[in-house]
Order: sequence, then structure tokens, then C-alpha cells
Amino acid sequence: MTDLGHVLVLAGGLSPEREVSLRSGGRLRDALARIDVDVELRDVDAGTLPALAADPPAVVFPVLHGISGEDGTIREVLDLYGLPYVGAVPTACRAAFDKATAKATVAAAGVATPEAVTLPREVFHDLGAAALIDRIAGRLGLPVIVKPRAGGSALGVGRVDDAGQLAEALMACFGYHDWALIERAVTGVEIAVGVIDTGDGPIALPAVEVEPAGGVYDYAARYTAGATTFHIPARLDAAALRAAAETAVTAHRTLGLRDLSRTDMIVDTNGTAQFLEVNVAPGMTDTSTWPMALHAASLDFAVVARDLAAQARDRAARR
Repeated sequence: MTDLGHVLVLAGGLSPEREVSLRSGGRLRDALARIDVDVELRDVDAGTLPALAADPPAVVFPVLHGISGEDGTIREVLDLYGLPYVGAVPTACRAAFDKATAKATVAAAGVATPEAVTLPREVFHDLGAAALIDRIAGRLGLPVIVKPRAGGSALGVGRVDDAGQLAEALMACFGYHDWALIERAVTGVEIAVGVIDTGDGPIALPAVEVEPAGGVYDYAARYTAGATTFHIPARLDAAALRAAAETAVTAHRTLGLRDLSRTDMIVDTNGTAQFLEVNVAPGMTDTSTWPMALHAASLDFAVVARDLAAQARDRAARR
């Protein structure tokens, strides 16, 4: 065994992304075990807090996705228990998880992001959905992308090409969150750019281009083997790749993230990287782009995970 101490991987939980989280956690556990790290995978449930108190791990590696996993909740709990963990602090998680806040924050730092409107479910009921839908379509044009203000794995996300489809897309979105972010659709190359920081500052990993067979990078396209073709590095010129890398690092820094992140964006027909959202707990499944990018950079997934865990442990020891 390494001298890292006991690493606890937290996964699962009760969000709609539970199954993806368990797959991410299982892959991370297996990778760390392969290099002789003392590692345990635990599903988050009512027994988690007593277990943390009775036998505190040396470091926690959260791979919880969605609400409670990426919105800062679990990290706030870990702080209460004085446990070191990999990843961003609660305040940064909250800013990144809220797509509208994240877009506004990175836009203030000079990053391009598609114009959007963010409204709660109640306003469509109270003020009249038809009038609002007409106004939204008039301002943003069509097509638009409708997505929950917070959430991941493309759950509740839909593309609207005709104004008549917008009401249905909003209802699907509201099944996952009470606020909808309606964003102008951008034509271009969809990419994901991972970021890691093992002590020398954040660096961008190779951009991964996603080409879903059905044309939409939805939940099935993300997690079904063969449903999406991935191109690494993305099929972009050198200038566009540099711009994408800069966008990912800027988002990571501006939002106050640490250790790891993944930024999703579309490089438009002018070569501009348009920020869509950032993820503080990137997926680590066989079809997730963050581990793919590590491999493309000739970095070992297990070794990077071990180094991030060691960094988190040492960071806490210095406080």
C-alpha cells in the first residue's frame, strides 16, 4: 500500500445522476486499488456520517454528481467534519453549479457565452406562458437550448427549433429544476476541456470533440457505449484549440475552482470558444471525457487521482 492513507470515494446519493456517479466511483476505486492505494467506495446514505465520525479517512474523493453532489452540500458537510477532500470548496461549487451564475461570472472575465434568459416555473404560470414564450423567441431567435438552471448529464435539456415546441421543452426542464435557462443555440463544434491542477497551477487537457450519433449530446449519448464518437484532440485548428484551453482555465480560475474541473463549450464558426457550463466533479466512467483527455495527454488516470488525493491531504495538514 502507498503512504497516502485511507482514501474514501463518495458516490451514489439520491440525485437523478446516481447511477452515473456509482459508475464513476467504481472506476475511480478500481484505478486507485490498481496502484496499491488503500481505497474504499461508499454510497452516500444515512450511515455515512456515523461512519465518517467513527473512522475518519485520510482524504475523501467526492464523485457525486448533480444536486447535493456538485452544489457544495457534501463538501460543506466534509468541512464540518474536518475532513480533507479533492475538489472545490462549497462556495465555488455553488457558483459553478448554477449555470446562470457561472455564465455571468465568466462573461465578466471576458469569456464568450451564448445569450440566455433565466426564469422560474412560477413566472410562466403567473404572467402567462404564451406571451413570455413569444418574447423569448423574439429576443433570442431560434433555435434555442432549454436546460435546468442547475444539474448535469444533460437531464432535462432540449433543443427547440420551433416556438411551438418551447412550452413542452420547458415542462421537461421543470421536471428537474424549478428554474429554466433558455440559451441561444450556437452552431459549431461541441467540445469538453478538462482541467487539472496538481500543484503548479491549472492546466488544460486536450480538447475532446463530441459527435453524438443522434445529433444531440443527451444522457443516452453520454453514457451509452458507441452512441457518441469522440475525437481527441478535437478537429479544430491550433488557434481554436488554444482559445478553448484558455477558456477552460479562465473558467476554472474565475470561479475559484481547484484540483479538477471540466468546461463544456462550442467553438462557433468564427473560431470563438463559447462557454456553456463547468463541472466541478467530472464524470469518470468509460464514456466520460475527463479520463479520455488524461489518456490523450499520456497521463495515467490512477496516478493523477492519487496525486490529487495526496495534494488534498497535504493541503489540509498545512492549515
